[in-house]
Amino acid sequence: MKIDSSIKSVSSGPVSGGGSRAGKGAASTPGSGGGGARVLLSPLSAQLQATESSMADTPVVDSARVAEIRQAIAEGRFKVNPDAVADHLLQTAHELLRSRLM
Repeated sequence: MKIDSSIKSVSSGPVSGGGSRAGKGAASTPGSGGGGARVLLSPLSAQLQATESSMADTPVVDSARVAEIRQAIAEGRFKVNPDAVADHLLQTAHELLRSRLM
């Protein structure tokens, strides 16, 4: 099974812009002299950022499990269940077809 490592993290760094975007949907506070825009983020945004931060330290691959399987293969103890492989292959193919039709 190929492991897809193309997951990209969204940068949550500060936003900087060279030009003024006032008048294009930015909300500025009255009397602020047009020096800046005020942006309000929902509590869900903060929760999403916290979740992303906690997941950033979580490995994508369980290294201990990989080492265990590698050792079992080396010792000849690893047995492949062809029925399970076929079932999962068909399930993946069905999911791919469904996602392309939608």
